Amino acid sequence: MQIEEKFTAETFPASPEKVTLEGKNKFLGFWLFLGGETVLFASLFATFLALQNSNAGDPPTTEMFDVTLVFIATMLLLTSSLTSVYAMYHMKNFSFGKMQLWLGITILLGAGFLGLEIYEFKHYTHEFGFTITSSALGSAFYTLVGTHGAHVAFGLMWISTLMIRNAKRGLNLYTAPKFYVASLYWHFIDVVWVFIFTVVYLMGMVG
Repeated sequence: MQIEEKFTAETFPASPEKVTLEGKNKFLGFWLFLGGETVLFASLFATFLALQNSNAGDPPTTEMFDVTLVFIATMLLLTSSLTSVYAMYHMKNFSFGKMQLWLGITILLGAGFLGLEIYEFKHYTHEFGFTITSSALGSAFYTLVGTHGAHVAFGLMWISTLMIRNAKRGLNLYTAPKFYVASLYWHFIDVVWVFIFTVVYLMGMVG
């Protein structure tokens, strides 16, 4: 049986990301990949908690961390998760243009978050001399937060590539799973940031 690749709003499946075997395999593969990522971040969190008081000559985190900057960055990333939900909603309703629009907004918000994170790192380095080699705390902090930032950058490139590559192809049973899995990945890095915000920044500001 030949699988139809192009659809109208009336014939597009309710869950296009899971209709084909390829889509189901992508979905399964993503969860296996997510398991490895969870172990990675769990290890980084454990390392940070073990070294959070090993700041050597660095100032305490209560003096360095800027709650306003981190809060703005957090709001940008959490809002980007919401806009990706809107994008997937329009995907399921066969509205490719609106899906692309909300994914574009997601990219802008994610880029804003990444820009603030880079500024934050430069601020700590120049104002306090807090670097990845200045203390055990610095190594743990920059490795954990920097690894998350690298994941954000990868997510931005992933979604951008999908948007550009499929701009003319539109939505079908083969492109829909790719957008859906990318959106799930974006939610994952948002969830990881919630833990970073709580464990690293809120606990660090309290002391």
